[in-house]
Amino acid sequence: MKIRLSGDLSRRVEEKVQNCLHSRHFSPFSSVSRTPNVSGEEDTRVSNAPQTRVDPPRIGETGAAVTDPARECEGKGACEFKQTRFADTIMPHILNLYGACAKANDFDMYAPNASFEDPLTHAQGVKQIKSAFYSLAKVFGESKIVEYQVQESDIAPGKKEILIDNKQHYKIMGKDIDMISLIKLSVENGKIVRHEDWWDKKPLRNRDTVSFPLVGRFMEMGRRGMMLATHAMMGFGKDPDSH
Repeated sequence: MKIRLSGDLSRRVEEKVQNCLHSRHFSPFSSVSRTPNVSGEEDTRVSNAPQTRVDPPRIGETGAAVTDPARECEGKGACEFKQTRFADTIMPHILNLYGACAKANDFDMYAPNASFEDPLTHAQGVKQIKSAFYSLAKVFGESKIVEYQVQESDIAPGKKEILIDNKQHYKIMGKDIDMISLIKLSVENGKIVRHEDWWDKKPLRNRDTVSFPLVGRFMEMGRRGMMLATHAMMGFGKDPDSH
């Protein structure tokens, strides 16, 4: 049996519905949440609560999400921060050395008996290492590392190996020279004990790496001779501000 409502009654019902909706402050922008009820069917509820914005995580240069340490500490009794790598502390000094703008404090990262070797020179001790890098400003009109990527590894307690894959730029007599290189740093107890610069990422040629050990020995002697001459030319490792 169908029940027909009169026009007057129909208008009253419509007014009641409108009043009900306005009294509940219904908004077309309200959020709708769906939760299963006891029978397993969806229960749709209207909420007028303001919506909370959820910002996406910030992305670092490597593509990984950047975590805010302050947020990481929420709800924890104590915060655990990642320790800074040794490589991060020395890279500004390495850039100064290769940028021909080194100062005395840039060499504090070396142990007193540290060595530096590249295909041209072999320095023994901090004084000779200073002469090797101070000489860059005398030889080149421009000198710097333009690109680099760092890898640090623990090889034993108190010992690390740092590899710096880099691109170097030089200017000599108006000519630009770009070169790829692999810088190898051996670290013991927080100090660099050996610094090697492999041009074109090729191991240094010596008695152990060439086919004829005698030839390698002559190469080693040539690098030592070049270093001694450079050392004398640079005032035996005097710092620029002490000249």
